[in-house]
Amino acid sequence: MAGVTSNGAVALVVVALLSLVVPSVRSAVDYGVSAARSYNSGWLPAKATWYGQPNGAGADDNGGACGFKNVNRYPLSAMISCGNEPLFQGGAGCGTCYQIRCTRTNNPACSGQTKTVVITDMNYYPVAKYHFDLSGTAFGALAMPGRNDQLRHAGIIDMQFRRVPCNFAGMKLGFYVLRGANPNYLPVLVQYANRDGTVVKMDLMRSRNGRPTGRWEPMYRSWGSVWRCDSRDALLGPLSLRVTSESGKTLVANNVIPNGWKGDTSYSSNIQFS
Repeated sequence: MAGVTSNGAVALVVVALLSLVVPSVRSAVDYGVSAARSYNSGWLPAKATWYGQPNGAGADDNGGACGFKNVNRYPLSAMISCGNEPLFQGGAGCGTCYQIRCTRTNNPACSGQTKTVVITDMNYYPVAKYHFDLSGTAFGALAMPGRNDQLRHAGIIDMQFRRVPCNFAGMKLGFYVLRGANPNYLPVLVQYANRDGTVVKMDLMRSRNGRPTGRWEPMYRSWGSVWRCDSRDALLGPLSLRVTSESGKTLVANNVIPNGWKGDTSYSSNIQFS
């Protein structure tokens, strides 16, 4: 370029590189450590839409990208939502609980009362920084009595949300071994975690000759709320699982997966976060 010294050329290159880096940094600030994940952020603005049947649980198979099943039944009871990335967090946000509300200034049919929803799926097409794509049941629950359909007809509304501790009354931590599991591949869905709704770390202890080895092996998040262990040696039960919550509390489910375990099977524990 005419009239540009070598030092000037270097400066132009640096500026060009910064123009690429700065948006990435801004994105990390906005979305990587999301205010939505804090219990202390207060009410935040969001957009809400809904999907599925008007009085349904969202996805036709009553599931979603987190891996949860039967979200139409207790304890989720169809009060669920897809979250865009600041809420879904690449699967780390699966199971988290949010209070939501809309007021009459948002829509005349809104009740202003708070309802609680659980993130169970990914919203791939957000229309706002925070976008809850609610089940028809959850969206209608924001309305005044008798005006559920009127609110759903709006299609998209402004609303407010805040993170709250989960309370799955009467439930213990559940571990579901997915279909397709085999002695060398163990995928486990963690569900019904009180307080944070999710776990951030999971370890496994296998047995040898029917006795625990005493050695914890790390599991890795596969997708959503599913954690996996791949092993060259057969994973013989009983298997113990150690889970750590986002708040840093660790619990151990001793021998929760028995010898002779199989896929497409739920295993209940006697532990729960508080």
